[in-house]
Amino acid sequence: MDFRSSDTITGPRSEDVLPTTATAAVKVVIVGGFGVGKTTMVGSVSEIRPLTTEETMTQAGVGVDDNVGVESKTATTVAMDFGRISLSDELILYLFGTPGQERFWFLWNGLFEGALGAVVLIDTRRLQVSFDVIGRLEERGVPFVVAVNTFPDAPHHPVEALRNALDLPDEVPIIDCDARLRASSRDVLLTLMRYLHSLAVPLG
Repeated sequence: MDFRSSDTITGPRSEDVLPTTATAAVKVVIVGGFGVGKTTMVGSVSEIRPLTTEETMTQAGVGVDDNVGVESKTATTVAMDFGRISLSDELILYLFGTPGQERFWFLWNGLFEGALGAVVLIDTRRLQVSFDVIGRLEERGVPFVVAVNTFPDAPHHPVEALRNALDLPDEVPIIDCDARLRASSRDVLLTLMRYLHSLAVPLG
């Protein structure tokens, strides 16, 4: 190829370069039903420009996709979302958001490979869409925390009521969050890291 003097070769943006102090990287998966805010969470907390695979919803999905409660949603993730956040100078989290529509769930197997833990994002207006999601994580033995995305019109339930409704063990953390806010989403990821650490360190 003939590169002329006017040609410009650019590399990654400075904010996309991995910090030189990083010594450990952890893969985390953000899962949940359709329209619970997974793409929003990855986008709000990622320190790099997130990779998204959103496509416009078409008539082909009518009668196939369950969009009850999120009828105004016009785009959907068809493969994954990807982002990155540094929790410290040494620890990097790679974030993988899964597609929420059930017809794309076959992609989950690959996304779960090598994942240390997961965030289950839920919408209290549509708790039923979380049951199969949690069941899949339990079947695979992937530790997870539950993050309740506080939509403005969503009902608020006490933590124990949610725990009973989702049939969760006492040790699984449940935390409120606003997926639109970086600080709130970061708190969810810190909660997951603390939970994973508690599982790795034997009591006593």
